[in-house]
Amino acid sequence: MTGSESLTLWRNARICPSGDSTEVISRGAIAVSGEKIVWIGRDDQVPAQFTSAPHREHDLEQAWITPGLVDCHTHLVYAGTRAAEFEQRLEGATYEEIARAGGGINSTVRATRAADEETLLRESARRLESLLAEGVMAVEIKSGYGLCLATERKMLQVARKLGEKCPVDVYTTFLGAHALPPEFAGRPDDYIQVVCDEMLPALSDEGLIDSVDVFCESIGFTVAQSERVYQQAAKLGLPVKMHAEQLTNSGGAHLACRHKALSADHLEHLDEAGVVAMKNAGVVAVLLPGAFYFLRDTKLPPIDLLRKHKVPIALSTDSNPGTSPTTSLLLMLNMACTLFRMTPAEALLGVTRNGAQALGKSDRYGTLEAGRFADFCVWDIDSLAELSYWSGFNPLGIAVRHGAITQTSQRHSERLKLNN
Repeated sequence: MTGSESLTLWRNARICPSGDSTEVISRGAIAVSGEKIVWIGRDDQVPAQFTSAPHREHDLEQAWITPGLVDCHTHLVYAGTRAAEFEQRLEGATYEEIARAGGGINSTVRATRAADEETLLRESARRLESLLAEGVMAVEIKSGYGLCLATERKMLQVARKLGEKCPVDVYTTFLGAHALPPEFAGRPDDYIQVVCDEMLPALSDEGLIDSVDVFCESIGFTVAQSERVYQQAAKLGLPVKMHAEQLTNSGGAHLACRHKALSADHLEHLDEAGVVAMKNAGVVAVLLPGAFYFLRDTKLPPIDLLRKHKVPIALSTDSNPGTSPTTSLLLMLNMACTLFRMTPAEALLGVTRNGAQALGKSDRYGTLEAGRFADFCVWDIDSLAELSYWSGFNPLGIAVRHGAITQTSQRHSERLKLNN
């Protein structure tokens, strides 16, 4: 700690430092110097070097502290809505039928291509603000509503600007292989060639890509086409992800495993062989209960098999206009428990430690320990299960990111003023 850094002691809290609700400091404290945690442990064991030094001190009155939340799969940058398709599905049309008729992803592509960067930034920032209000401190944002170099670039640039403008770390994923654009109708191989030979190299050279994703599905791209994208990503040194086994068991998860993907996401139709492959390859299972709910799906992801083979399970909003128009990660915890029969403890791990692993950023997020950024949430709850229990209620009291307070409830705002 240098003399120019401010010291803050967060005391008298129940702390869950690893996201694992079985590992709790029942009366704990965190010492923060500048942007980093410099000590964490029992409140009655705070080192004298911190208590004797000039510092601010906050008594949290036994509120809970967890790591900052991670939303590891979103499509936040887009224009327009798909409310009309929502009505169509309620009248009996399937997601696949709507997509094949020119709706679905391509309807958002048309709106996003037409929107200027300022409009995209404004609309996307509103969605992101809702996530931040619930304690999200790291978020992945995919492209994939451009399907041409200019608009894919525009989306990724907006995502980068969101990370500069808002108190959150944004990780960008290139999803050019999201759908077949209308100008390539009937020519998927030609489009994949453009993705591999033009889009990926250009956007990678511009520093706009942190990882690469593919929609490997009956209405997306084949395993062979997806592998071409993966091969190009490997040449560029970029990690990969996979939209896999959402609508059919297409073999996408096995491809993801062969290429040591960070994660395979959705997975409703994943079989046991795929689960075993994910375990052996260290691929995280990202479950997306918002899409399951919104599409009124009936095929549950294989939770018991994932547990049996000890595959890490992450949760995310999948925030997007067509299949998961949600901006509440806490609601996803509730849905994971009610729809997927996950436990509240599993759900919390899904948006902390396992969510960080799905980003390939376990060294930065998901746990609280000395030397790491002070990114944590203070919750006004009696038990950690309440994070999954409530629906439509936000129990976040304080959000601290890089040592600075970024969100406060009215109650805590008044108390912090008194402490200062």
